[in-house]
Amino acid sequence: MSQAGTAPRRLVALSTASVYPDRTPDAFEVAARLGYDGVEVMVTADAVSQDVDVLRRLADYHGVPVLAVHAPCLLITQRVWGREPWGKLVRAKDVAEQLGARVVVVHPPFRWQREYARDFGAGLARMQDETDVVFAVENMFPLRARGAEIAPYAPSWNPVPMDYPHITLDLSHTAVSGSDALAMADELGPRLSHVHLADGNGVPNRDEHLVPGRGTQPCAPLLHRLAAEDYQGLIVLEVKTFRAPTQEARQADLAEALEFARSNLAAPGEAPAGAAPAGPPPGSPSPAPASSPPARFGLTAPRLSTSR
Repeated sequence: MSQAGTAPRRLVALSTASVYPDRTPDAFEVAARLGYDGVEVMVTADAVSQDVDVLRRLADYHGVPVLAVHAPCLLITQRVWGREPWGKLVRAKDVAEQLGARVVVVHPPFRWQREYARDFGAGLARMQDETDVVFAVENMFPLRARGAEIAPYAPSWNPVPMDYPHITLDLSHTAVSGSDALAMADELGPRLSHVHLADGNGVPNRDEHLVPGRGTQPCAPLLHRLAAEDYQGLIVLEVKTFRAPTQEARQADLAEALEFARSNLAAPGEAPAGAAPAGPPPGSPSPAPASSPPARFGLTAPRLSTSR
């Protein structure tokens, strides 16, 4: 399951979506504080997530590189970067190239995007020929109602049987779809280029994105297998923390997720790589630098507070 290319080995990144309802700058701060290797930027309506210059300054300020970009292809981001789906992928690729990211995560087309869906595979191949950035198509899930299954994606919610050269495996999505994540990883082989690590309990239509280890998905066995097979792609923690009652609780969840990933990627007897830097424990207020990120980057978002 080694990724084609030269992506750094066993890097564990934080999706900026994991700090929602906080914003993109907060994700960089949390990633730096907890010791993540980098971030995956989920491009949303948050203007910071769309601005390559601000993202570069955040990365430089916190010493946290942007390792991947998630294109704005969710239902709630249909108007971000315009409505034309190929234009979104071109912009995501441009941002990734400018920031030195290796991966653009993309969802399969929605069924109503007929022309885009019809040309999706061939179009991705053409774009891949023009860049070293990897376009990794993510597994999604069908919706179920009254015993019927509705597939909102075309040609399929499941990219595994398709001939896309690079795939993102999301373990919250395997929970919703009732898929066997380990079997999918085995079938993908070297096409497995990117992992969204999260958990779920298999509740129909509920994309839970739990902290790994809190659901029924084989998160630990998958990480053991990836480590044993010298997987070269990224592991990205994409978990939901919006129900956390305080900032301390949110950061504790994200620290637990990082520890889960690192400990299960380590070989037996090997210390987890990339331990978090010395400093205050998660949730403790950190001393503000001489120039705080909002002032330095011209942002209006407040810095992280220690309570909600």
